[in-house]
Amino acid sequence: MTSTIGRVLRDRNASLYLGAVVVSGFGTSALWLASGIWVKELTGSDGLAALCQFALWAPALIGPLLGTLADRTRRKPLLVAANLALGVLLLSLFAVDGTGQLWILFAVLLVYGACGVVTDAAEAALVPTAVGKELLGDFNGLRMSANEGMKLVAPLAGAGLFAAYGGARVALLDAVTFVLAAGMYGLLRVRESAPVRERASLRERTAEGARYLWGHERLRPLVVAGGLTMLSSGVSGALVYAIVEGLGRSPAYTGVLYVVQGAGSVAVGVASGALLRRFGAWRFGGAGIALTGVAAGLSALPSDAAVLAGSFANGVGLPCVLIAGLTAVQRETPDALLGRVAATANTLMFTPTAVGIAAGAALVECVDVRVLLPVLAGARLLIAAPLLLGCRATSRPPSA
Repeated sequence: MTSTIGRVLRDRNASLYLGAVVVSGFGTSALWLASGIWVKELTGSDGLAALCQFALWAPALIGPLLGTLADRTRRKPLLVAANLALGVLLLSLFAVDGTGQLWILFAVLLVYGACGVVTDAAEAALVPTAVGKELLGDFNGLRMSANEGMKLVAPLAGAGLFAAYGGARVALLDAVTFVLAAGMYGLLRVRESAPVRERASLRERTAEGARYLWGHERLRPLVVAGGLTMLSSGVSGALVYAIVEGLGRSPAYTGVLYVVQGAGSVAVGVASGALLRRFGAWRFGGAGIALTGVAAGLSALPSDAAVLAGSFANGVGLPCVLIAGLTAVQRETPDALLGRVAATANTLMFTPTAVGIAAGAALVECVDVRVLLPVLAGARLLIAAPLLLGCRATSRPPSA
């Protein structure tokens, strides 16, 4: 674990990159919670408050299209400009002081989400150049750890800042983090050649990235497994209150489960680089999915210890296929296509979560959670099987 952190932090570009991700991630995590509280306080509407999350997430539905933009220009200047632009944009939230200005908040959140898709694609595409392919597994794992760590700390900081000073001050904090991130990206030492201008339309360029990903025999299984895993995670996420009720605990106990799960994700992120090198992407991803199947089985037991162990195991297992998938995409994709392919992979792996949440919310109303969880466990083991068995069927593991 120490060697993994050292490998990344000793590399100037990798440490700057990770610092930018941590700083901007802190601001984003603080704002996503504060925006919902802000709308709830102004309107009293739970539905409008929930729309804040939808506004941030909705642009991911056109992720492949937005990701194509990251292949049309040099990625470092794009990241600097996008972060500075978001920092300026967030200052417009100082104009929100009543329900009549809520449209400003929702418009900002939509643009925020769209910029996030573009910058995620640009970051994924620039990392192999800035960090080097030998550090990709370590870097992606530490990035996952940093993101999960921010999710444990930043929302509470955002809620506290909102309670003390209001939503505009949270927006100002987020703006400052974007300016700091832009500065860190600006300090990266990278050489990027200007992308070749393509005569094809935006739609054709987007389709080219999707065709490359879907036609790649090593990437497609990882991305499909990642999407199915996140679909199942959406279902299990909708069951958490029923699980807590089965333990005889209050709904607030869900916070404990989320913290334990986050701790598991932080732990595996730190170790993922070494594990990827040891086992390869397919085996690492498949083992993580299988572990989430065990986690679902543990969560079905009427025991605090079992459910807490299941939450931790779920936190360890879920990121594995995501880290493996992103690292494989970065290693296996030509630089000219990497932005759109990474964005397509992110859309395919992450957007099924929303569908899973909706399905889980419907199922939990009519099916006992003690039935749903074992079924979910079996489904996850089936998702893991092609990666684990496919790895054994080859003479060498797929690229890590």
